Amino acid sequence: MAMSDEDSLDFAIVVYREDDIWEAEMLPVALTSDLDGLIHALRQQPSMNGTIGLVAVGDEFFVALRVFGEQVEVFLSDIAASWDFPLAQQALEYLDVPVPDEDELEAILQDEETALPAGDLSIFADLGLDEMELGILSGDIDLLPEDVLSSIAARLGFSEPFERAIDSVFG
Repeated sequence: MAMSDEDSLDFAIVVYREDDIWEAEMLPVALTSDLDGLIHALRQQPSMNGTIGLVAVGDEFFVALRVFGEQVEVFLSDIAASWDFPLAQQALEYLDVPVPDEDELEAILQDEETALPAGDLSIFADLGLDEMELGILSGDIDLLPEDVLSSIAARLGFSEPFERAIDSVFG
């Protein structure tokens, strides 16, 4: 059964701590294809501990970001998405990882059981999600990006505000 565009979600969420309580808010959907705009939006959110950005693009891939002052960490769940999606391409450029050429892409896509991530696997290690667990979660092609991000939110302790933000838009 093929998913229709209405079934797959594109969303961007900013997560931050205010008075030791996790908060999450939806960002404009246009930011799901604009890394610079996304980083700018995350910097606008006042937070003593920096901000987290979680972006899902349909059933294709996700991007996780952490912004603390001038420091920006980026994690892209699937390098292959860089051929079809501006945000994935921008993430690779930001990470200074070359977009795979046609032969490299073919080799990546031959193994349909896993996705090849790029970026900082330890992006959430200080919050309790280690590199191995993030690698396993992001590499599970049976999980939709929104499900992986929901799992990440649960592991990091902000499941309720994350789900509230999603429900506020998608019901």
